[in-house]
Amino acid sequence: MKPSAIVYTSNTGYTAEYARMLGEKTGLPVYELSNMDELKKGTPILYLGWLFASNVKGYKKAAKKFQITAVCGVGLCDTGTMLAEVRKAISLPESTPLFTIQGGMDHSKLHGINKMMINMLIKGLKAKAERSEDEERMLSLVQKGGNYVSEENLAAVLAWHQK
Repeated sequence: MKPSAIVYTSNTGYTAEYARMLGEKTGLPVYELSNMDELKKGTPILYLGWLFASNVKGYKKAAKKFQITAVCGVGLCDTGTMLAEVRKAISLPESTPLFTIQGGMDHSKLHGINKMMINMLIKGLKAKAERSEDEERMLSLVQKGGNYVSEENLAAVLAWHQK
């Protein structure tokens, strides 16, 4: 089933950027999860949420009201990675397409537990005697920050939507 809308929740703005891009590319209307009263219960949607400890934020709330046709988790990981971990964390059925998309890091928008978790990640990565290439990239990203939002990262989602 094709989605008739895009619904998202964003913490630092990267997921919102992707939702807007997808809306422009697909012609679908875009709604924040906090404004979900604008859509009828059972509406088929493409859901985007930010990743936190492999969980797609807002997914469970969205799944209670809407028919989820696909899920996009936006986080620090490279696009297309951590699929098994995310699927397991949110108990997403194998029949529902899942995409992970790299967003970015903006330290000025982090607060509370999120800021503490990033600082713990930095400390843990720095403490490792030997780091893999992926760990080096992750350490650089979380230390320096940066915006990795790009249309290129949406290629798999757009290909799925066009089928």
